[in-house]
Amino acid sequence: MCNIATPFSHPLYVMLKPIGAACNLRCKYCYYLEKTDLYPDEKKFIMSDRILEKFTTQYLNAQTMPQTLFTWHGGEALMRPISFYQKALNLQRGFAYRRQIDNCIQTNGTLLTEEWCRFFKENNFLVGISIDGPQHCHDKYRKTRDNRPSFSAVMKGIALLKKHEVEFNVMAVVNDYNVAYPLEFYKFFKEIDCRYIQFSPIVETIHGKLAPWNVPAGKWGDFLITIFDEWVKKDVGTFFIQYFDATLANWAGEPPGTCILAKICGHAGVMEFNGDVYSCDHFVYPEYKLGNINNNTLIEMMYSPEQQKFGVNKFDSLPTQCRNCKYLFACNGECPKNRICRTDTGEGGLNYLCKGYYKFFDHVAPYMEYMKNELKNKRSPANIMNSELTAKHGIAN
Repeated sequence: MCNIATPFSHPLYVMLKPIGAACNLRCKYCYYLEKTDLYPDEKKFIMSDRILEKFTTQYLNAQTMPQTLFTWHGGEALMRPISFYQKALNLQRGFAYRRQIDNCIQTNGTLLTEEWCRFFKENNFLVGISIDGPQHCHDKYRKTRDNRPSFSAVMKGIALLKKHEVEFNVMAVVNDYNVAYPLEFYKFFKEIDCRYIQFSPIVETIHGKLAPWNVPAGKWGDFLITIFDEWVKKDVGTFFIQYFDATLANWAGEPPGTCILAKICGHAGVMEFNGDVYSCDHFVYPEYKLGNINNNTLIEMMYSPEQQKFGVNKFDSLPTQCRNCKYLFACNGECPKNRICRTDTGEGGLNYLCKGYYKFFDHVAPYMEYMKNELKNKRSPANIMNSELTAKHGIAN
């Protein structure tokens, strides 16, 4: 059994949904659009100033670290006006108490303007852009409400961010289509000079059946391996890929920096526009509602027995096959939302992507051992690019 986290054993983190699930796009695979059904009596899904102020005061008062991060998410977060975020910044400054406050916002990029980019630059926002690779990959599923492609609009937004020197990274969904183009996919992000890249594999069910746009498990492993082989010979230390960094952290016995590959989750909640707080962005369902900020404090909800149980259940619910796996330390069963398969013995709770992850970990093991040793001896992991290991395996620079 995992040790249950005690209050304040980790920073309190809650993602904000100021527009709920409302969005100007209709991406085919989006798991969040349906969340509007949770609030059938609502029409605009707009966070009130009162909810914003209540959250800000509670969130800042609950922090035990000198730095605090506000994360704005959607839906499409830019459907709220700049004036809303200016109010948020004013509230943050009023309750900061000399604490450093950072803001990041996730957007599909289609609504970015000169004004938005000036605002982000002036206020040091980190902007996350959702883009699924080159045009033919991105436009496969990321369409407007009237089924038009969105790639050109996103690229115009990225150009504006660059013009105003706004720091940005990308979140790229990997699906049944773009998984077949790993090198083109990766090189595209290098071409637009995005140094921080996150991948998110699609695993969804529709009425109990696998969604047709899901990434095939085996191909997910091949996708990661192909990009890793390119990265490890050229880009270690200059381009940062979340999965590779997290894998190395687990290999070195350090926190992976992402809940996906961590042993325990539950550290990151989400608050909807009306103050409802849920255990996780991927578990916004009635059974995972922790309460409402009008009736409960963030501390009460995020450190509640229910949330602590949610967190440790990630490891405690693993099937025997996972517990006996030599790569358990690297994977930790990945995200619980993806545990929709059965093991060879019929036990439930196996991750849909298990085959792909095992293939990936098997391939990168010697490179991770090398980089782990470099870190242990206070040397740069980037040394692997000129190592005998990469030359031996035919992927030397």
